[in-house]
Amino acid sequence: MASSLTALSLAALPGIRHGFFTRRGGVSAGLYASLNCGPGSGDDAAAVAENRQLVAASLRAAHLLTVWQVHGATAVAVTGPRAEAALPRPQADAMVTATPGVALGALTADCAPVLFCDPKARVIGAAHAGWKGALNGILESTLMAMEALGATRANITAAIGPCIGREAYEVGDEFAQAFLKTDATYARFFYEPRPGCKPHFDLPGFAAHRLKAANTGQIEDLGRCTYRGESEFFSYRRNTHQGFPDYGRQISAIVLD
Repeated sequence: MASSLTALSLAALPGIRHGFFTRRGGVSAGLYASLNCGPGSGDDAAAVAENRQLVAASLRAAHLLTVWQVHGATAVAVTGPRAEAALPRPQADAMVTATPGVALGALTADCAPVLFCDPKARVIGAAHAGWKGALNGILESTLMAMEALGATRANITAAIGPCIGREAYEVGDEFAQAFLKTDATYARFFYEPRPGCKPHFDLPGFAAHRLKAANTGQIEDLGRCTYRGESEFFSYRRNTHQGFPDYGRQISAIVLD
């Protein structure tokens, strides 16, 4: 059975189901063991498809959709199911819908998955927020796309799922400068664990800041680090450091009843 974590804030809302799925409970083997839901990985396509069916079944969703994630700031509205085998999938990093039974998924392996819900308007969203997408506005784009379907920001709950934590996210000075050139106050999302070390970046903290600045009604951070949680989560950076050629992707998804 597909294993997932829940956000207390989303679990308290009526009319939706959600899950921040871990790497456990699937059929993939080896490097991708076991609930790899990423069609962009080198895993067996049939195993990935079966894993995604397990996730859909866990959410009791008729359909589970993802997009071709490009680390951008585009959010697309979904009005119904589509053939997941049909390529190319839309190039975007977030989806929103007011259609029951269609689960929206975000694939991650260190980037931050963010699930959204306005229970009054019955509008949901799912976003993939890496550092570039978060800096360029993917979270704000998701909120605006939800508003176009009738949502109100004050009524939206957003939950930030497992992603790389600041203790593991060492970056270069040029990385930090990209943020500081945008807003000097972003310096607070960087710190040096020891004098002379490279800076570390607080991705979930930055995502929460952007959501708060955008007047999101309620924000929750699950506070789980993908890099350090090897038994639970896939991590691009951890696999790279360990010399592996590829990595799996976990999925976070939400669906309206």
